[in-house]
Amino acid sequence: MAAMEALGATSPGPAEVTQVAHDSAAAVVGVGRAARDPATTARLVALVDELGLDTIAELWSARPARSLPGALWRLYALREWVRRAPATASREYAAGMRAAETAHVIAGVAEPPGPQELSTLVDAILTGVYDGEFDVALNRAGAFCRVISVGRSDLAHETDLRDADLGRHETEAAAAMLATGLDLERAAAAWRAGSLT
Repeated sequence: MAAMEALGATSPGPAEVTQVAHDSAAAVVGVGRAARDPATTARLVALVDELGLDTIAELWSARPARSLPGALWRLYALREWVRRAPATASREYAAGMRAAETAHVIAGVAEPPGPQELSTLVDAILTGVYDGEFDVALNRAGAFCRVISVGRSDLAHETDLRDADLGRHETEAAAAMLATGLDLERAAAAWRAGSLT
């Protein structure tokens, strides 16, 4: 949208923004799934590295969670968070994996869940979007979010003893991660039903 305005075009209206979001998401997934080429898949997994998170956010972040662009936004944002905060991600995951054992199994993180293992997982999830079962990739991401949420919540209880405000912030972050996980799982169900557009 900013690129269009920079070229002198008028600001797109809400319907145009929505159309661009859905068309671009469908094109990315369509190209990736049709190519069956490891180099293309690797490039799509690393899309944020090439375009930047802000560009992806501008395209897809405002779309509903149970839409194709909304689901892709959550997957790429999750990958970027793990890449930017690998130690935090692995600490939170480790704190939650025993209490959320079923979700841990579904997510499929190698043990022990260190920074490299989590980075490998989020890349594998996005790889599954393009050369695997899309709904399985979404379910794995949702399960990953559930484990992180449980871990954050557990760590927040410890933090709360030292700093109530920080503990409350961590509890809210745990709830937000759980909501993301539920959104991804619902998107998986919508994909299976043929209604994720």
